[in-house]
Amino acid sequence: MSSIAKSARIHKLAVVEDGAVIGENVVVGPFCHVGPKVVLHDAVELLTHAIVTGRTTIGKGTKIFPMAVVGGDPQSVHHGGEETTLDVGENCTIREGVTINTGTADYGGKTVVGNNNLFLANSHVAHDCRVGNNVIMSNNVMLAGHVTVDDRAILGGGCAVHQFTRIGRQAFIGGLSAASYDVIPYGMLNGNPGVLSGLNIVGMTRAGIERSVIHTVRRAYKSIFEGEGSIRDNAAAIRDEYADCKEVMEILDFIAADSDRALSSPNRGKS
Repeated sequence: MSSIAKSARIHKLAVVEDGAVIGENVVVGPFCHVGPKVVLHDAVELLTHAIVTGRTTIGKGTKIFPMAVVGGDPQSVHHGGEETTLDVGENCTIREGVTINTGTADYGGKTVVGNNNLFLANSHVAHDCRVGNNVIMSNNVMLAGHVTVDDRAILGGGCAVHQFTRIGRQAFIGGLSAASYDVIPYGMLNGNPGVLSGLNIVGMTRAGIERSVIHTVRRAYKSIFEGEGSIRDNAAAIRDEYADCKEVMEILDFIAADSDRALSSPNRGKS
């Protein structure tokens, strides 16, 4: 049997299958479909024709627009029908036609989306992705499987992110760009193939980062990407010099971390 709070408003033309858990003040509009293993926390709103399926949890205050399909099976040839999960956080906006898939069993079986994210129309989050908080994915953005997008990143319309790629915190990916390699925190990537074209200075300023700190990060960026050694060697060589700047250290830690992808740079992708 379903567990439906008394304050929930479910349209008579909606389908809520037995087993679903519906919190206080949830709104389910006409022609919506809520699967039997779905949990909708308080104040979630599903507009007409929205579908939430699979073993999916939707956090408080999230709003899902028409024709979105949240919690569908992973689009992977390796998926054998195992029961995997999707966890969407609080206060997300999921616009028309968005698709967010559950995970795959071979990689932990979880797709995880954080809080306060904006997914514009027809954007896609594939299996096993990790999306942080306050992320903006513009129209038609495509995340392949196993992508990680850290907090406050912005992905421009129509961009595509290769599987297993990491997008660092507060990075900016330009519209129609192809992110085939990891993008450092505060980095700005443009083009197809994508080329690292500097720092997201506008985003850093809007986030309240002081001008002096931005100048420090720019100096470190030049040392990393314009030095004579490899990117990783250059990054390792300046750790002591920039130990007191957390923004630079965040970039250096990102570069030093293990990854399935190489790093985007100002030269990688240029002919």
